[in-house]
Amino acid sequence: MATSFSSLDEERFKSFHWRAIVTTGLGVFCDGYDLSSIGIVLPLVLGSFGIAKMGGLEAAMLAASALVGAAVGALIFGLLGQNGRKRFYGLDVLLMGVMAVAQAFAPDLTWLIAIRFVLGIGIGADYVLSPTIMAEHANRADRGRSIGVGFAVMWPLGAFVAGLLNLLLAGLGVSHDLQWRLVLAAGAIPAFSVLYLRRAMPETARYLARLAADPGAAVDVIRQISGQTVRAPKADSRPFGQVFAAHAQVILSAALLWLVFDIVIYSGILFGPSLIAKSLGMGPIEFSLVMQAVFGIPSALFYAFRVLDRVGRKPLQVWGFVGAAAMLVLFAVLKQNLATLPLLGLIVYGLYTVAINGPATVSGAGILGVELSPTRVRTFGQAITVIGGRTGASISAFLFPLLFTRLGEVGVIALLAIVSLLGAVLTRILVPETAGISLEEINNDDLDAVATPQTA
Repeated sequence: MATSFSSLDEERFKSFHWRAIVTTGLGVFCDGYDLSSIGIVLPLVLGSFGIAKMGGLEAAMLAASALVGAAVGALIFGLLGQNGRKRFYGLDVLLMGVMAVAQAFAPDLTWLIAIRFVLGIGIGADYVLSPTIMAEHANRADRGRSIGVGFAVMWPLGAFVAGLLNLLLAGLGVSHDLQWRLVLAAGAIPAFSVLYLRRAMPETARYLARLAADPGAAVDVIRQISGQTVRAPKADSRPFGQVFAAHAQVILSAALLWLVFDIVIYSGILFGPSLIAKSLGMGPIEFSLVMQAVFGIPSALFYAFRVLDRVGRKPLQVWGFVGAAAMLVLFAVLKQNLATLPLLGLIVYGLYTVAINGPATVSGAGILGVELSPTRVRTFGQAITVIGGRTGASISAFLFPLLFTRLGEVGVIALLAIVSLLGAVLTRILVPETAGISLEEINNDDLDAVATPQTA
């Protein structure tokens, strides 16, 4: 099916796409840094404010405040994004940068919780805008790679840097109170560094044509990226509610899959380091850094570059969930031996990390929401899927610590294996394959299917 956007879809991967990956990816780096850094310094924060209990309400609120803010931010900017992608691009990282610095001056825990809630709004905005802009600019063959590198690789890289900085400051003997403030505030550096690039990013041709009803501007953007002149694309005058209703099932399915993934990934963090790290003579932070350096980041790179677009989204996610379930079962069976054979536990948990990075590169990277939502409703559809993910993360943060006391570690690990298998089944039956297919064809969004590119 040829459309006015076919020249974008068939364009070779070039410097513009790399620049777009860096522009979107640095914001996602901030997301990973900001969301993970609080868990790293949480004991130091609570100690500074005279709170000894790690499992109390204050700790839960602090850990979850940015997650809740992200859900709110996704909804707000999902609606705002319908009035322009670029218009609000940069506001997200500006918000993250300012709030990152503000954390360093929080006088008490209440203020820090409030600041991190606002920080989360910026993160939620980025979860909506970055994948949307990347998808709408990307070519058809490399769309998965573009979003996968920008999200599934940069997010854990941000978390990795947060851990490294914390270890560096601790090694330098920085006081605990100053240490956590510096770690949290440092998230402002990548946020402010990418602000100019985001404001310089062109508005997407799909938005300009379909929603802004400015075909001339859309043609100019297509010419800027591909060097080709196309027939002016048509505006999408269909009612918003009508378009959303027609695609609500797959959008909600994508949200459900992100929810399931976040339950598995966030809950898995609760047992891995606690059961293995101590036996290896490592702290939880050091253990997590080793996991990311050896297993996490390399597998994310491999999936993004070699699997997402060649093998497909569905096989990667299905087999990733299945592999994660198998490793969780093995982990539960071997639990009694992990204290005496910690290296075995490290390998099993490492293989679990490799497996769950499959779904992390699909649902966790926000790919399905932007691909399964037509341009007319794309940012709102993506917001729904982000809210699904944040809901899953919140369930993990609040519910699974309680389940640990009721079911025990083996019981919870077995439950997570079942949830992971459920994710595989739901992926298989709920969503279509989208790899290598244009956004218009995926969503039957062929308003100007007769238009064909012409060489300028």
